[in-house]
Amino acid sequence: MPVTAWTIDPAHSTVLFIARHMVVARVHGRFERIAGVLRVDSEHPTQGEVEVSADTASIYTGAPERDAHLRSPDFLDAEAAPKLTFRSTGTEATGGAGFRLSGELTIRNVTKPVVFEARHTATSKDPWGNTRLIFTARATLNRSDYGIRWNKTLDNGGWLVGEKVDIELDIQAVPAAS
Repeated sequence: MPVTAWTIDPAHSTVLFIARHMVVARVHGRFERIAGVLRVDSEHPTQGEVEVSADTASIYTGAPERDAHLRSPDFLDAEAAPKLTFRSTGTEATGGAGFRLSGELTIRNVTKPVVFEARHTATSKDPWGNTRLIFTARATLNRSDYGIRWNKTLDNGGWLVGEKVDIELDIQAVPAAS
């Protein structure tokens, strides 16, 4: 089959993050507005190209005050940098349905290389007969590499917000409209 375009289904896809809070706790959040395109052959879905974006203003952790702070210049600076983007630059098979997805991640208008450990979990038909490509991917990044340095020192000497942030993608894509 030829390479075709697949559109990320935002109603069935998530871009998640996990960050340490007060050294030992973890805070989970997501971006509620995401979009993207995959250009792959459905017979060889671990090879191809990916573009994903998330509206930084759509960050959601379940705590409105924290979400507002995360949108501020202390963190994502959603007004000056309204999109978080990932564009793939290559793939490397790791066995079975697994692969490494290399690319460039842009946060706060700073672009850095990143590698996601990814997996094609299924090509499936939904109840309405639509073919779906389903993927998961995970990477860990250092937020200060993207200019996100805000923090507070705790009484025990630790930091309020951890430097490492896990990014997880759960993606369902459908054939792009002609």
